[in-house]
Amino acid sequence: MPAMKPPAIFKSSRRRTRAIVIGLAIGIATPSLMGYSLPPRYLTSTPAVVDLGIADVRQMLNRHETTSKALVKAYLDRIDAYENTYGNQPGINAIITVNRHAMAEAAELDAERRAGHIRGPLHGVPIVVKDNYDTVDMPTTAGSESLKSFQPRYDSTQVKRLRAAGAIIIAKTNLHEFAAGVTTISSLGGQTRDPYDQTRNPGGSSGGTAAAVASSFAAAGLGTDTCGSIRLPASYNNLVGLRPTKGLTSISGVAPLSSTQDVTGPMTKTVEDAALLLDVMAGYDPEDPATSAAKGKASTHYERTLSKTALKGKRIALLTDKLGTSSAEKPTSDIIRAAADKFRSQGATVVELQLPQTLVDALAGARTTTFEFQRDLNAWLAQPGARYDAQVASLTAPADKLTLSDIIKSGEVTPTVLTKIKQYAAVAESSTYDADYAKALANRKTAAAELKELFAENRLDAMMYPEIKATAGKIDDTNLPADNCGISPYTGFPALNVPAGFSSDTQMPVGVELLGLPFTESKLLSMGYDYEQATNFRTTPDSVPELFPAPR
Repeated sequence: MPAMKPPAIFKSSRRRTRAIVIGLAIGIATPSLMGYSLPPRYLTSTPAVVDLGIADVRQMLNRHETTSKALVKAYLDRIDAYENTYGNQPGINAIITVNRHAMAEAAELDAERRAGHIRGPLHGVPIVVKDNYDTVDMPTTAGSESLKSFQPRYDSTQVKRLRAAGAIIIAKTNLHEFAAGVTTISSLGGQTRDPYDQTRNPGGSSGGTAAAVASSFAAAGLGTDTCGSIRLPASYNNLVGLRPTKGLTSISGVAPLSSTQDVTGPMTKTVEDAALLLDVMAGYDPEDPATSAAKGKASTHYERTLSKTALKGKRIALLTDKLGTSSAEKPTSDIIRAAADKFRSQGATVVELQLPQTLVDALAGARTTTFEFQRDLNAWLAQPGARYDAQVASLTAPADKLTLSDIIKSGEVTPTVLTKIKQYAAVAESSTYDADYAKALANRKTAAAELKELFAENRLDAMMYPEIKATAGKIDDTNLPADNCGISPYTGFPALNVPAGFSSDTQMPVGVELLGLPFTESKLLSMGYDYEQATNFRTTPDSVPELFPAPR
């Protein structure tokens, strides 16, 4: 199959042919940030979009206060202004591909709205998606140079659902290459940066979506989570991030890391927006057998169940063994304990608990990524009708089929990720593969059963802890903080991250995570909403201010 030119504006760190120059606006009062002023081209009547979420955008559109076309222009202008180097900032670098048809799609949706036709709850709302979701009109690269021209023939299930609901996929975001890491660096997209401090990483692997949403490049976004890849960057970027129950949301048409652990989920500025997106995303998909579990259990009204009194009468366990005690970890632990106190003041009973050692041991042996990556990626690469670089496919036999071995042979992968996927490939060829894989799957069942029993014994509605024990590290820091990502993906239970404040040492965002029983997303979202409304920790990152200030 020949290489192709994708029908999109393609942008990678290696392919930027122009710099964005931020100049001084002469004779016009402009907002100032760290020694630079915004250029005159941004001083227009385009709507202010900083911190607008889905609910805000829908309200503005419904009231005819703006148009989808004006919103898309505003978001594209923000990408143009803040994506690359500006002033004394290195730039967010969150976007791999911008949808060149976004303005035309917005104009079409505006025309439909004027004619009285509304496609669905996201009609005209600009959204970003992680670049491991298949899109028929843009390449799906998983952040890898080796897949820069990989063009699916079909949209992923979740992209289909977004578009059916009226969403505009404005751009596809960078990720830690092949979703195999937590700092969001890729050979194709480069290093994404946290808008709260651009010298720091945004978490990962969905760090591009997190940084884009936090920077108001779109109203909300989609990520994927294999072991913290939604919740960790949500914590680092002061966002709400939901890892749904395994099987509640389809992963069909998503470049996989581990089909057993992978889920798709929302990344938003508010709990309400997460609920609105989940309304669209949840439910059975015949293309994903795991979603059979969602039959009769998926709601279409998560947003309607939100309550400011949801914590009253709830019983929540603070997992003290998941709190760090080092000097770097203590500020995060202090914030989680403060969150527990707020839960109490909202009417919840919070008890301190440690996971039993048998459960800890089962979780430690329940990871399936190393066993499934090669199998699952090769299946995704072989999807019908996909187009890709024939030269890469010919590197190893069979010459006419693109596989993981071709990608490894190409060497067009970030070095640290290349080392990791080589290890995954070696595990897949190991003589003990079958026995080791079976043991991991058995440990998952044991862990899920023990966790369910722990909920029952302690009469719990949720457990709480930090997704990661310390705040975002510097870009080049290889000493990553310890995380608590595995409880949810190794059992299939849902988990929700909600902003909980800023650390006393780094002044970076911290999130609190709530873990619930399978298919209790309504309860988790409602408890998170209660806490969010009582605290309001969401704030705008200073490094990406409004381009269109209100007239004085």
